[in-house]
Amino acid sequence: MTAATSGASLGQLEGNEHTRVAVYPATDLAWVEAHLPQLQAQLRDHGAILLRGLPVDLDLFNRVTETIGGALLTYTERSTPRSAVAGNIYTSTEYPPAESIPMHNENSYSASWPARLFFLCDTAAETGGATPIADSRALYQLLPDDLRERFAGGVTYTRAFREGLGLTWQEAFQTEDRAVVEDYCARNGQTFEWTEDGLRTRHLRPSFVEEPHTGDTVWFNQANLFHVSSLGEEVSEALLELYPEADLPRNAYFADGSPIPVADLERIREVYDEVSYAFPWQAGDIMVINNMLMAHGREPFTGKRRILVAMT
Repeated sequence: MTAATSGASLGQLEGNEHTRVAVYPATDLAWVEAHLPQLQAQLRDHGAILLRGLPVDLDLFNRVTETIGGALLTYTERSTPRSAVAGNIYTSTEYPPAESIPMHNENSYSASWPARLFFLCDTAAETGGATPIADSRALYQLLPDDLRERFAGGVTYTRAFREGLGLTWQEAFQTEDRAVVEDYCARNGQTFEWTEDGLRTRHLRPSFVEEPHTGDTVWFNQANLFHVSSLGEEVSEALLELYPEADLPRNAYFADGSPIPVADLERIREVYDEVSYAFPWQAGDIMVINNMLMAHGREPFTGKRRILVAMT
């Protein structure tokens, strides 16, 4: 642990040579307000802060979130199951405890995304359950040149919504009105097709972008998460036996629609493993990340775990 470069008298940096989080001994909302310039600078320049020492308090979490990030956003164009807790505070993705959630930048598959993510540890897992983070600049820099070139045109995301397999279109778009979905797709560069089972969508997004404050290029996509291979060989093979490729809940392709080699995705996952950093949660912890500078995921866990999420 070394002194933080921003607000050195207040916080300490934890992490590895690629990814670091500045840990601050917060006491209450007044402390956050008094040290807001240092916290904001750390988020802008380095990407992650951890406020440690606060009580588990939903109202306090909401007020800390608004103080640092402004008004909370609703979770739109959903790709994973979550539950609303209060207002625009949600549970983290509700996947089985034994599963990992791959590293990703929130909503990087969408035309718009949150600038800041806020995580509150309500209940720490008995074992595991960390929320690892990974510096998106380091990931871009460490990926092989030829792989970056193959991804230069962007990532094409495909989704098929149906009852009983992944999210329905009503859950994903938070509406029962097909016209609302069609308008959303039209405004956000998505093609759509209504089917007997539900809905198919398709859209192209960048693979990497320039982060506006630092000017650095960041790896910013969810190809590794959307691609069917992220489900593991056994599950992906079973799905492909049951459904045509166009009806998979999620998948990812190169910009021209050609398949992404699994070897490329494995290399991306390997580099994520190389650069990521995880710490054990403590009840009351609030981690804030710059969504463009830091990707995040979830490790498997045992026991009860409850992490709440807000976006601004």
